[in-house]
Amino acid sequence: MRTLIASLASVLLAVGVAAAAPKVGQTAPDFSGTTSGGETISLDQFAGKRVVLEWTNHDCPYVKKHYNSGNMQSLQRRATADDVVWVSVISSAPGKQGHVSAAQANDLTASRRAGPSYVILDESGEIGQLYGAKTTPHMYVIDEARVLQYSGAIDSIPTSNQADIARADNYVSKALNSLRNGQGIVTKQSKPYGCSVKYGS
Repeated sequence: MRTLIASLASVLLAVGVAAAAPKVGQTAPDFSGTTSGGETISLDQFAGKRVVLEWTNHDCPYVKKHYNSGNMQSLQRRATADDVVWVSVISSAPGKQGHVSAAQANDLTASRRAGPSYVILDESGEIGQLYGAKTTPHMYVIDEARVLQYSGAIDSIPTSNQADIARADNYVSKALNSLRNGQGIVTKQSKPYGCSVKYGS
């Protein structure tokens, strides 16, 4: 009976996440969250700036693909150098894979030489569910007018193999370049790939 209830809860959560997903071309939902530095930030405060949201879980092989290769850090640094606000979001619930304390999150940022503007600890999963985040990584690009311009995978090859990075189309990089140059984004949405976000049951 408990197994059945747990399964039903997981299904309902998945349905809720899918239903909550914002649509590309519409206003990105505002959120408020606490960073690993103890600061409270919201999307509204970045009005007039481009924003990238990156769902992450350091124990996920797909996340490791992009961090162990330096690909994610390189993308973060190029984006922030271009005045983009990069927010890494950890929605792993306590006791679930990828859950970290604020100190552990800061240690990860330092040890991996990552370059996000902020790391948000979303233990309740509220922000993840608001955005319909399904996988780690799951990427979102928001423009200066707070319109969601891209949602989906980081790139076009859904594997955990680092060797595939060089030949993949990096959707996030291309979306940011298009926004910077005032051009239309070719790929506005793709199917995210990676580990499931470890929400609480």
